[in-house]
Amino acid sequence: MSSERFEDLRLLEALLFASCEPMAPAQLARHFPDGTDIPKLLEELQALYANRGVNLVQLDKSWAFRTAPDLGGRMTIETNVQKKLSRAAIETLAIIAYHQPVTRAEIEEIRGVAMSKGTLDSLLEAGWIRPKGRRRTPGRPVTWATSEAFLDHFGLESLEALPGLDELKAAGLLDARPAVSIGRLGQLPPVDEESESEETAQEESEESLEEALDPAEMEEIVRQELGA
Repeated sequence: MSSERFEDLRLLEALLFASCEPMAPAQLARHFPDGTDIPKLLEELQALYANRGVNLVQLDKSWAFRTAPDLGGRMTIETNVQKKLSRAAIETLAIIAYHQPVTRAEIEEIRGVAMSKGTLDSLLEAGWIRPKGRRRTPGRPVTWATSEAFLDHFGLESLEALPGLDELKAAGLLDARPAVSIGRLGQLPPVDEESESEETAQEESEESLEEALDPAEMEEIVRQELGA
């Protein structure tokens, strides 16, 4: 191959590589001397890339570099995309963090509004909350708590590292609306984990869902709770 032919192939390769769109022979010919056999150059360049990870392919009447078809399945990349939480989800997460374990009804009482179906769902999907157990009240409602992923995401060593109310107020992060005002905080009844005997403690204390239920039962409870 002459040096002139080699330089023509290099220029053709560079033009196709730099183009965002497939290029037709007429477009490529503008960069070469008159009389240059562009179709022949394209065939030669296509042969050079025949067994490479990138192939030169003809798309209708234009040409472009494309990934070799047999490598497509090995180039799949999975990425985690963090969804932006709604204001309701952020408020709900804050309530769970400071009042855990807390039931859905208690969250709604603190916020002052009913919770939409997707609020807890979005927090579960993010991995920041988990079902903690059942409160010893009529109906045995499921309680919610933050997860280890919550601590990791916010750079907290433990729940004790959460900022106090005075710190939040000083930073201007507390909402003055009645639904989430300081006066409403700290009014949740504690989870009753005490009993008069070892036998009643086993029957009445807050049970861990992981220990008390099999995976199928746990999934059903979470589904019902989110759909409530």
